[in-house]
Amino acid sequence: MNKGEGAYDVVVIGGGTAGLVTAAGVAGLGGRAALIEKGKMGGDCLNTGCVPSKALISSARLVEHIRQAEKWGLLPQEPKFQLEAVMARMRERRSKIAPHDSQARFESLGVDVFRGHAKFISAGEVRVGDATLRARSFVIATGSRPAIPPLDGLDRVTHYTNETIFDDLKGKPQHMVVLGGGPIGCELGQAFARLGVEVTLLQTGARLLPREDPDASELLLRRLESEGINVLTGAKARVAARHGHTIRVWADVEGEDSRHPIDCDAILVAAGRRPNVEELGLEEAGVAFTEKGITVDEHLQTSRKNIYAAGDVTGTHLFTHVADSHARTIVRNILVPWVKAKREDEVIPWCTYTSPEVARVGLNETEAEKKGIPFEVWKQPLSDLDRAVVESEEEGFAKVLTRKGTDWILGATIVAERAGDLIHEFVLAMKAEVGLKTISGTIHAYPTYAEIARKLADAQQKSRLTPFAKRVLRWRWGR
Repeated sequence: MNKGEGAYDVVVIGGGTAGLVTAAGVAGLGGRAALIEKGKMGGDCLNTGCVPSKALISSARLVEHIRQAEKWGLLPQEPKFQLEAVMARMRERRSKIAPHDSQARFESLGVDVFRGHAKFISAGEVRVGDATLRARSFVIATGSRPAIPPLDGLDRVTHYTNETIFDDLKGKPQHMVVLGGGPIGCELGQAFARLGVEVTLLQTGARLLPREDPDASELLLRRLESEGINVLTGAKARVAARHGHTIRVWADVEGEDSRHPIDCDAILVAAGRRPNVEELGLEEAGVAFTEKGITVDEHLQTSRKNIYAAGDVTGTHLFTHVADSHARTIVRNILVPWVKAKREDEVIPWCTYTSPEVARVGLNETEAEKKGIPFEVWKQPLSDLDRAVVESEEEGFAKVLTRKGTDWILGATIVAERAGDLIHEFVLAMKAEVGLKTISGTIHAYPTYAEIARKLADAQQKSRLTPFAKRVLRWRWGR
């Protein structure tokens, strides 16, 4: 059967993580799959998100280590680099990964790839270019895009989003204004500051990373400010206009009587994301959606049971690894529809790749209080860890919430240089329903950063066992 002829088992709209995993999974299990992508294969993660940003952050981290050489007993020195070469290295690293997501690779897996804009013409048909594709099931995986704030004059001055800055930034800005104190704003703001750009970061809320533990937000704020970043919280940009060779941004800042002017030569917009739901023909297909994304049930089915949605377009947990998990759930549900798998909503880790990193899984204190769940908090400073001391990376902590009176883990936050890797011991423990007692009784190699989990678990166990142990010893020693 030729490409485009007959009906497919699954038609996937969107060639980002969720779409690629779905198409590869269906084809790998013998199904006939079609994949539609109007832009670059690989979606946001490969082209404008995780991959290029972490490559840039890697270079910026090395620059900062050289700048702080005295911490490691070396002679003071100033790093020598050109931003253009750093950006070129980032693109080269991205190109090394790109073939894995390429059209050629997916066609070699047996997936029919169509390039163009997809639009439903019914619940069982999608139009792309001159072709009409029919399928038993459809998967919408169109992702999200940067949300643009209502800043007067923004469209008339030089500004970037994560979709443009990695390829369109040609020279080093002297001063960059970052709009947004969430993960993207904090990550890229710190990276560009380390690469010699003067950075002012505007956060509309009272603190950075508002979804995270307040202690983590406060530590990150101190770190960014110590590196020379001007952070303004409670600040909302109102107007942007060109003044000669510079751009002036006026912002309303809490506690200031008049608008705060900031001169720069580039603006980075990092003010959240919006799902890509427009012009897909969702109304024609009978698929319910809102401005927050496509409405799905626990099985990731939309209001049309033969149409699923995965990843950012669902509007919740906008992470590449969640998109991957969604896709795996959908493949199971399409192939084995009589035993529906549910999406994972509880044990979902994530990480903000600043220095130090901020990693999280499960509940934090604020969320546990809102849910009325009784809990206890166990906190371990990174400075108590020998490996962190010898590496001169003591700044940070691990914090775990347990259900009150038990060792049952409700959530964990780690702030450390390797937090994104360290968090997974707690992720696995929560998924496997393993408590802190088991972690405390598990041998951890010395000296490693992973010991922080055992030290924290030891503290929790000691708090429970000490009164009993004292009674036993008093009896044993006759006291």
